[in-house]
Amino acid sequence: MAIALSQNDYWELICESVAAEAAEPASDGFEWVHPFPARLGHGYVRTICLREGLELTIADYQCHEDICTYSADREHPLEYTFHLPEKTSSLTRATPYSLFGSGIAPGERGQVSVKQRIRRLSVHLEPEVFRSFTGNPDGEVPDTLQHLIGDPNQEYYVRPGRATPAMCIALWQILHCPYQGFTQRMFLEGKVWELMSLLLEQEADIHSGKKWFADLKPDDVDRLHLAKEVLRQNLDNPLSIGQLARQIGLNECTLKRGFRQVFNTTVFGYLRQFRMEQARVLLMQGHMNVNETAQAVGYASQSQFAAVFRKTFGVNPKTFSMQQWQ
Repeated sequence: MAIALSQNDYWELICESVAAEAAEPASDGFEWVHPFPARLGHGYVRTICLREGLELTIADYQCHEDICTYSADREHPLEYTFHLPEKTSSLTRATPYSLFGSGIAPGERGQVSVKQRIRRLSVHLEPEVFRSFTGNPDGEVPDTLQHLIGDPNQEYYVRPGRATPAMCIALWQILHCPYQGFTQRMFLEGKVWELMSLLLEQEADIHSGKKWFADLKPDDVDRLHLAKEVLRQNLDNPLSIGQLARQIGLNECTLKRGFRQVFNTTVFGYLRQFRMEQARVLLMQGHMNVNETAQAVGYASQSQFAAVFRKTFGVNPKTFSMQQWQ
């Protein structure tokens, strides 16, 4: 039979678990790791206060039994949450996320299965922090984003979505932050806002009524998706724009314009992102050295590969490879 818990019950168990484990905050007092209550399962919930009103939470836990949760109506800040796969390398897939505006979160019931490992990355920010970054000098937020700062007495806005390649890279960088202390907070805050900017770009387009594919035929969109697959299959010997256009049956102008409309990046921008994602996976697997990995993803120059990898992930590929075995 499933265990039934209210949200308050859950946090009381978290506090008891912290006390039992004699958990201490990080040395700078901005980070806490809460062990998941042993009565319920195993894992942790890690919380980092990046600044007042801006908090990052990374959770990884699994329950011993099915748990039914329920909560009453409650005030809620802005939030975005990415539901992470079990293996970080799987971030190359379309990882699901939810974007929440501020307002009232309605009471709800949910269930966590004993078979389900929960991994998620969440960011909570107070409306005034959001205004300070997105508003004009008077604190007025653009019309296309007003719905994210809801009436505090009204139900909040919710939109589900799927991560883009750029979001996946930022997520990976957060999960593998190489820094500690105040440099860690600076790095993580930058990445948290980078993710927010990518989400807000989509949000503004949706609420401005922008039709990304208005001048593209359904067949054109299908061919653009085919172009992605052709690029993936030719990493070690990429086609030119002209060759790719001919292979998928579009002219070069439609290929370049359509790629930006549908995938929000250029043809070669997508190729570079995918190469880096594949390189990261290969280095994590440990079967290839840096030079072999560079060649496998289509780089003849190891120094050029290292420069792009460092720019993408903030660490040299050799250092990254060594970290996998520590």
